[in-house]
Amino acid sequence: MTLTTHLPALQVVVPMLTAPLVVLMRVPGLAWATAAVASFMAFIIAVSLTGAVLQGGSVIYLMGSWPAPYGIELRVTSFSALLLLIVTAASTLTLLAGKRSIDADVDPEQQPLFYAAWLLAVAGLAGIVVAGDAFNIFVFMEIASLASYVLIAAGPDRRALPSVFKYLVMGTIGATFYLIGVGLVYMMTGTLNLGDMEARIQEVGDLRSILVAAGFITVGLALKAAVFPLHAWLPSSYTYAPHMVTAFLAACSTKVALYVLLRFDFLVFQQNLPAHAVQFFIFLMPLAVLGVLVASGVAMFEKDLKRLLAYSSVAQVGYILLGASLGSVMGLTGGIVHIFNHALAKGALFLAVACLGARIAQLQLKGIHGVARHMPWTMAAFVVSGLSLIGVPGTAGFISKWYLVSAALQEGTVGLILVAVVLVSSLMAVVYIWRVIEAAYFGATPSSAKPAGEAPPALLVATWVAALANIYFGVDPSLPLTLSTQAATTLLEHLP
Repeated sequence: MTLTTHLPALQVVVPMLTAPLVVLMRVPGLAWATAAVASFMAFIIAVSLTGAVLQGGSVIYLMGSWPAPYGIELRVTSFSALLLLIVTAASTLTLLAGKRSIDADVDPEQQPLFYAAWLLAVAGLAGIVVAGDAFNIFVFMEIASLASYVLIAAGPDRRALPSVFKYLVMGTIGATFYLIGVGLVYMMTGTLNLGDMEARIQEVGDLRSILVAAGFITVGLALKAAVFPLHAWLPSSYTYAPHMVTAFLAACSTKVALYVLLRFDFLVFQQNLPAHAVQFFIFLMPLAVLGVLVASGVAMFEKDLKRLLAYSSVAQVGYILLGASLGSVMGLTGGIVHIFNHALAKGALFLAVACLGARIAQLQLKGIHGVARHMPWTMAAFVVSGLSLIGVPGTAGFISKWYLVSAALQEGTVGLILVAVVLVSSLMAVVYIWRVIEAAYFGATPSSAKPAGEAPPALLVATWVAALANIYFGVDPSLPLTLSTQAATTLLEHLP
């Protein structure tokens, strides 16, 4: 048995076992270096697993060689491989770029604990993605959530504390709903393995308890994913967290919750519960439309850069769910590939905001007037990433929106309304991105607020890596499209 056989387990073990080691490292810079190396190793493992999935299909690993459902199964599919790339790449890029930013935001004595929490968040998010049973998904969900609370509260802004408390309360409610649903399913089927659960539900005579469980699980995961109108925790959490934490979590946190939501609803419930399938599509589409329009509308009037982009994230979650609600391979492919493309765009935008934060004290629109004349490379990266968020041709964001529009056009009159929603919301994105560009390029710089110069080189380079990735995957989207198409086909192939 070679080392490559154990890659699904190592995906979680490497960051999780490195975390307690980081706590012991009190030499300045050593905790950061160790965390960055561990995160980079996790990224290499994710790339290797993606290659294995593309070559031979799903990768299955049995912990202790115990077969499922008696043992713990780890499973890497096309969908989970896509999420692993997002989580590990976002963690690695922000860690490598953000040492100076983290040094400025986090007390040096607390940095070993901060980096340990960061690695636990990576391990938890990766564990959610590879876990093959419902209970271990819950365990890893709690690990990731608890670590995220610590990361958000680690900065110097004390307004993060009430934000974290709100996040903790909402996250706990979501986790409780999820656990109640899993308990009901276990009571009726006697199994926690998702594949086994899917088969045993068909043997249950009275499906009312399963339908209630589906409702609990869907609502709980929607809270975790900040689905409108359950998004109240997200804007403040992103706004007051340290800049690197915001860039990391914005790229992957809600995406992992959406992954679990789609996996449960399509693979476990919908093929066995026709009533739930109807409810899923009937309720999800209006919520997705409202999320896209309302959150985009709020973003148009926001004055704080991070809060503006946070509301934009709520709108982008709406796009993903809109694709899922169409119930077609093309629609679901568009939704899944938008998970990847939004991670690219929003990660790059928050990195650009971190560049601004390195030189500007207040990240308000009035505080960035004329900043493009002093930080041209930073604002150029923001513009490129903003174009991808809008969905301009030649960027990654255009690919997913093209799939969503194409899928909607197949739905008749309702589809035309959805196309109008996508186009209107894209125009709204033009407005709120333009407000930032207008202030930065055409505003007059107060003499007392001139930045000291460009952002630190490492942070600027990482920002441009993320920005150029939006161009690269807009020109050659074969990797995310292949994984997304395979994932959508798998999720839909068993539906009635």
